[in-house]
Amino acid sequence: MPAPPESAFYLTTPLFYVNARPHLGHAYSTIVADTMVRFQRQQGREACFLTGTDEHGQKIQRAAEAAGVSPQQFADGVAQAFRSEWDRLGLDYRYFIRTTEPRHAAAVVDIFQRLQRNGAVYKGSYSGPYCVSDELFVGEGAEVGAPCPLCGRPTERVTEENYYFRLSAFQRPLLDHYRKHPHFIRPETRRNEVIAFVEAGLRDVSISRTSIHWGIPIPGDERHVLYVWFDALIGYLSGIGYGSPRAEDQANWQRLWPAWHLVGKEIVRFHCVYWPAFLMAAGLPLPHGIVAHGWLLFDQEKMSKSVGNVVQAEPIRQVLGADPLRHFLLREVSFGQDGNFSYDALLERYNADLANGWGNLASRTLTMIQRYRQGVVPAEAPAEGAPSVGIAVEEFRTRMAAWDFSRGLAEVWHLIGDMDRYLAAEKPWALEDQPERLDRVLRHAFLALRATAVLLASALPASAQRLWEQLGFATPVGEIKFGDFRWDEVPAGHRIGTFEALFPRRDKEKTVEELRQLEAAPAAPAAPAAAAEPKIAIDDFAKVDLRVGQVVTAERIPGADRLLKLTVDIGAEVRQIVAGIALAYDPATLPGRKVVIVANLAPRKLRGLESNGMIVAAAVGDAGTPVLVSVPEDTPNGARLR
Repeated sequence: MPAPPESAFYLTTPLFYVNARPHLGHAYSTIVADTMVRFQRQQGREACFLTGTDEHGQKIQRAAEAAGVSPQQFADGVAQAFRSEWDRLGLDYRYFIRTTEPRHAAAVVDIFQRLQRNGAVYKGSYSGPYCVSDELFVGEGAEVGAPCPLCGRPTERVTEENYYFRLSAFQRPLLDHYRKHPHFIRPETRRNEVIAFVEAGLRDVSISRTSIHWGIPIPGDERHVLYVWFDALIGYLSGIGYGSPRAEDQANWQRLWPAWHLVGKEIVRFHCVYWPAFLMAAGLPLPHGIVAHGWLLFDQEKMSKSVGNVVQAEPIRQVLGADPLRHFLLREVSFGQDGNFSYDALLERYNADLANGWGNLASRTLTMIQRYRQGVVPAEAPAEGAPSVGIAVEEFRTRMAAWDFSRGLAEVWHLIGDMDRYLAAEKPWALEDQPERLDRVLRHAFLALRATAVLLASALPASAQRLWEQLGFATPVGEIKFGDFRWDEVPAGHRIGTFEALFPRRDKEKTVEELRQLEAAPAAPAAPAAAAEPKIAIDDFAKVDLRVGQVVTAERIPGADRLLKLTVDIGAEVRQIVAGIALAYDPATLPGRKVVIVANLAPRKLRGLESNGMIVAAAVGDAGTPVLVSVPEDTPNGARLR
């Protein structure tokens, strides 16, 4: 079960391996972590989560060689892609750790030396099958070329000296811990698998390599680098200050640790067997527990680069926004089980739940309060026979605390459906001659709609905040604490804000086609631009027609959080341009501003609008925040940059 209310709730995602750029499977883990942490904050706890990247090992060394860059350059590019992806999705992580950071290396060396002092490691040698993909010694009894037990790829022969961890000495302590703490591994199916594995007997495991060099060397025996899984697991500690000489960092990790670990089912063994054994041997507290989710499937296969069936989150965010993706993953996938993704299912869930469900209830309720009561919420008591908000709140909290996101969200949609039926039965549009009854119906509809915004602030944070503001509240909805909130009270004379459609209905076929086109577009290179950008000739640069323009109008595009529709005067004509700068610029501040545009870019359609040119902007910071390129105000419109 989650940590008690008085303790900090510290959650980790896996440290994602940098052999591939982030895809929807990575996003699922991180969205779940973000949702749970936001929910815990509303429960009244300090809550935060850590994510990051696992960057050492033979697989990265080989991938970098194939790309013609150093392993560090290769890792830098992919790590930045992960961080930028999470920032674009609005994920509120507090800590991001990279295993190539010096602070991480210091923590890894500290743990290794603790194990040495405690007699938990020794030097030995190994000869036999080895899986490069999982960087795993397959063990005695297996033949070279036999499939890896984790990924199924053929093994290679390796003979080398290693440091071994005495895992065999921890069989009984691990089993005792599992039995004493029945919620240490969740769900029950994973717990049973782990117990069966440990009961079958544990062999000592290699925790160093001499055949590769891309890793953290062992002090005093630098021919050895530490095994990537030994290295990466310690990121959960190094990322919050363990191993730092600074007193404030030491105090931070001691305050936050132990953690809850959120992992995919394929890495349960590393987290539930090896990691707690390492911690036991080092004399450090064990995690509160490990919670395993299933795989996100595409056409019934796990998403992976090797299979070639990965789906990216970014096209979905560009077209629909981050919240519809969050809703699909949390509502459609039963947490702990495998879930299937398809664009068709995404659009069906969007239109049914968001456009026709939550968005429609918001539209009906706020429109009627504006029409019949001039935007002021009636102060009468709730109507008899109306759906109970309190029941939905308690059921939602119970489900979410148990990591049952799908049924937690279902409770909110039950309330939405009940309110739709209630309004259909009461027919408030026909009650103008019964003002007291109309007041009661409108007020209860407002209370129910307000409750949905508070409940969905963890799962759909951006949309809940938009609705919260339309309901007439200024404070961040995510800061509302469930235990303090008065669900059945509204201040007298409360006035709603301006309504805008939360989720415009989308044409399924057109939207799916738009998503597939964006998915098929070439991805940016994984390595840093400085390491991969080719030189161009002056003739190539001359082909780009850069013109000075002046913004005439700027407005938001409904349903597109990051896009603005601009008209720009470039001297000979006024162009319409769709620009992805809405998160950085208020459209009201742009008219009259001088900008630079690419004038000879082929027109393309975005959200059904033709964009005839491109605004030039710098990408600043880890999040790639756009900063418009500007020129002096007296530069004439249409002047060409050379």
